[in-house]
Amino acid sequence: MSKNEFYETREVQEQVILVGIQESDSELEEESLDELEELAKTAGAKVVGRIVQKREAAHPVTYIGKGKVLELKELLWEMEATGIICDDELTSVQLNHLEEELQCKVVDRTLLILDIFAARAISREGKIQVELAQLKYRAGRLIGLRNSLSRLGGGIGTRGPGEKKLEMDRRLIRERIGKLKRELKEVENHRELLRTSRKRSNLKVAALVGYTSAGKSSLENVLTKADVLEDAMLFSTLDTTTRVLQLADSQDILLSDTVGFIRKLPHHLIEAFKSTLEEAKYADILIHVVDASNPHQDTQMHVVYETLRQLGADGKPIITLFNKQDKLGEKGNFRDFRAEYSISVSAKTGMGLEELKQALLEVIRRDQIYIERLYSFSEAGKIQLIRVEGQLLEEEYLPEGISVKAYIPKELYGRV
Repeated sequence: MSKNEFYETREVQEQVILVGIQESDSELEEESLDELEELAKTAGAKVVGRIVQKREAAHPVTYIGKGKVLELKELLWEMEATGIICDDELTSVQLNHLEEELQCKVVDRTLLILDIFAARAISREGKIQVELAQLKYRAGRLIGLRNSLSRLGGGIGTRGPGEKKLEMDRRLIRERIGKLKRELKEVENHRELLRTSRKRSNLKVAALVGYTSAGKSSLENVLTKADVLEDAMLFSTLDTTTRVLQLADSQDILLSDTVGFIRKLPHHLIEAFKSTLEEAKYADILIHVVDASNPHQDTQMHVVYETLRQLGADGKPIITLFNKQDKLGEKGNFRDFRAEYSISVSAKTGMGLEELKQALLEVIRRDQIYIERLYSFSEAGKIQLIRVEGQLLEEEYLPEGISVKAYIPKELYGRV
C-alpha cells in the first residue's frame, strides 16, 4: 500500500432491541420502554424493535421465558440487530445465559445509564462517582469459568496454588474501589467546606430537583446566566453548579442544579452520586421542575419525591415549576399538592420566572425580621453586620444618627 493510501473508518451505530417485563395489567412497562428508548438514543444506539412479556416476575435464569428467548433470537436475525437492552438490572446468571443463548451483546438498564454517565461526567468528582458505580456493578457480576483460571506451569518455581483470575480481578476491583472512595471523601470534605462557608454568609440555598430532561439546566441558565450545558438528551448535567440569583430588593439566593432523577434508578447509583444529590438534602428550599408537556408527568413527580425521601431531603419548602409551557397548545391548570407553590413557567419565553422569584422571596422572609431603626454613629459596626448577614434596604445619614430599614435573620436580632 502506498503512503498516500488510507483506510476510511467510521463508527458503526449499534442496532438494539428493547426487552421488558410487565408484571401487572398496567401500561407502565410501555412507558418505561419509551424512556429506555430515549436512554438508548442518548447512548448513541438505534432501536429497531421491542419485546414485552407479561410475567409475575422475571425468569431467574433468562429474565424472559424460554419461548420469548427463541422469539427474540428470530427478531435479532430479522432486524439485523447487534444487541439487546433489558429494562431491569440483570443478575450475573441472567446476563451470562442471555449472552450464551442469543450470541449478541446484552446490556441492562443500569449498565446503559452508567455508559451515559461516563460520557457526561466532566468534573473530577463526577468521573470518580461514575467509575465507582461501574466497579461496584462489575464486582457483583464476576463469574469464574474454567477457561479463565490461571494455568499452572510445570517448571521449577511455578508449582503451588497460584491465584485464580477471578480472585485477582476481585482483589484489583476491591483495591480500586478503596482508592476511589478515599478520593471521593476528599472531594466531599471540600464540598462540606463550601457548604459551611455558605452558612456563614447567611445566604439561603435553593436546589433545582426534578426528573431528567425536565429543564433544570435551562432554568438555571436563564435565571443566573450560568452557561450550563443544556440539550434534549437525558442526563445532560451530572455535575452540580451553584450560582447567585438576585431577587427583588437586592436579596440574593444561591441556586444549585442537581443530577436528574429517573425511574428504576438502582440503589447503588443513588449511593455513588449521594454527594452530588445531597445538594438537595442541605438546601433550604427545593425547586421541583416538572416537564408539563410530558404525558407521564405524574409518574415522574412520584419518582422525584420517592428519591428525595430516600435521600432524607423531604420536609422542606417546595416550589413546583410546571416548565415547558411554550410546548402546550393552551395553558392548563397544573397543581402539585405536596408543594407550597405551583407555578406555570417556560425557560424558553421567561413566563412565570418573576412569580418564582417572588415565591422564593416570600419563603426567605419567613426567617427574617423587618426593622426600622435609628443608630448612633458609634453603632456603625452593627450596620455593617446587617449589610453582611441581612438585607439592607435603606440607609440614611441624619444629624442625630443613621436611619436604617432592613430585613435581618431572626438569630441576628439580639445583636443589632
